[in-house]
Amino acid sequence: MQTYLVGGAVRDKLLNRPVVDHDHVVVGAMPEELLALGYKPVGKDFPVFLHPKTGEEYALARTERKTGRGYHGFVFQADATVTLEQDLARRDLTINAIAQDEHGALTDPCHGVRDIEARVLRHVSPAFVEDPVRVLRVARFAARFAPLGFTVAAETMALMQQMVRDGEVDHLVPERVWAETRKALGEPQPSAFLRVLRECGALAVLFPEIDALYGVPQRAEFHPEIDTGVHLEMVLDAAARIAPGDDLVGFCALTHDLGKALTPAGELPRHVGHEHRGVAPLRVLAARLKVPTEHAALAELACREHLNAHRAFELKPATVLKLLGALDALRRPARLDSFLAACEADKLGRLGHEHDNYPQAAYLREARAAAAAVDAAAFVAQGLTGTAIGAAMEAARIHAIATLKTNHSPS
Repeated sequence: MQTYLVGGAVRDKLLNRPVVDHDHVVVGAMPEELLALGYKPVGKDFPVFLHPKTGEEYALARTERKTGRGYHGFVFQADATVTLEQDLARRDLTINAIAQDEHGALTDPCHGVRDIEARVLRHVSPAFVEDPVRVLRVARFAARFAPLGFTVAAETMALMQQMVRDGEVDHLVPERVWAETRKALGEPQPSAFLRVLRECGALAVLFPEIDALYGVPQRAEFHPEIDTGVHLEMVLDAAARIAPGDDLVGFCALTHDLGKALTPAGELPRHVGHEHRGVAPLRVLAARLKVPTEHAALAELACREHLNAHRAFELKPATVLKLLGALDALRRPARLDSFLAACEADKLGRLGHEHDNYPQAAYLREARAAAAAVDAAAFVAQGLTGTAIGAAMEAARIHAIATLKTNHSPS
């Protein structure tokens, strides 16, 4: 029995990146042998075990054979006869098909080291086309490694385009699409995720509401990049800078402008009312992908209210309080922070405005603090009861915000 470190751990070591997960492959063993050594089984589809001391994953070397459509259409062989090279050959990308033994020696039959040096995302074999999840994984790896200069190999992109034409992507289950999308939104350059999916044709299949934004013009004086799809890419990358790794902010950024695809042609390039038009397609997208409730709820608020955040200094104090109430910000200040991060990303996601200030965020946080400081106890002490307390608190909060606004400069 021999064990090897494989996949992302080896890749990230070679890239001098932090290694988060240590995955191992076991060659020349049967499940019973690992059980006898105290390993705990966790795999459902094929034998995967947890090390009795480290808790790290150890999977028996395996091969796989396509038997049907989609992600689940495979049968696996995992026994002592499967070689390390056979196991590596069934992996998705060459950079993920490198193994390292206990002495540090590499096994690299697919030339993954060469592709790491060349900064190329390349498929291991023609069997790549058998698993549609790999289309999403390549796009996600592009979002992670684009800042390092990685691009998708032309022949790999051609295979992905073929998979879309053959309908393989149509068989992806919503849960898996969301899982990969969520990870991509937490990567350093999420725009690459959209670009790769769009180039291979999968964006139109999986995210038609987002694909529809490309080619839709905006007013050049506000959006020098003009194309709404390009703007969205810039917003996603701005969100990744403002809130690194935060997929909640990323999802709000992804869906905040869906209404612009529904603007009547005669009104272009203006988009009056797009914040309200965008709610319906956002709900459809969130339901289709089974997006978590908080992601869907906050994204809807960001879609509907982001223009109010942008013009915060123009809003009446009562309207500011209403905005804070819609966000439930007095009870959940972190929710306001996520909302404001998405709004700031929208402002910075414009050509030539990447480094603008966004004083609206500080103002709305201060307004939230001023409103939250109003306490019911003072009104109870005055003898107020019932709804009169609520009315008095609202008036006091509006007054507190009005006082803040008088003293606040948007510079």
